[in-house]
Amino acid sequence: MSKRETPLTRRFWRETGGTLIEEFPAVRRSKTNSARWLDGLIVLGGKKRIARPGEKIQIAGQDVIVVQTKASRISMPLAGQALFSAKLMKRFKPASVQSVAICSKGDSVLEPLLKQFGIRVVVYET
Repeated sequence: MSKRETPLTRRFWRETGGTLIEEFPAVRRSKTNSARWLDGLIVLGGKKRIARPGEKIQIAGQDVIVVQTKASRISMPLAGQALFSAKLMKRFKPASVQSVAICSKGDSVLEPLLKQFGIRVVVYET
């Protein structure tokens, strides 16, 4: 967890509700691929809480929000993480997947592009 990014992720979760899973392993490392981590995965509905590390949370059939956060201006790397993280979550069979890119400064070029892909940009100026 990041001292600068975790508070932004948690702020969004507090506004959204659901169960927050921090540092969710969307893909485990193997001989043929790297690990892929989400800054947060919010499972909507149910009790508003932060899951304990390693706790098993039911994702299949649930509405989820993928959260990728950077405590800086939205960038191409953050945009890519938000786009592909949502695609990676499909293998967990959620009912629906929303993707949110959280940043501390917007970008007039990237934000409209991300919107075209259904990715929400949330700006929390620090």
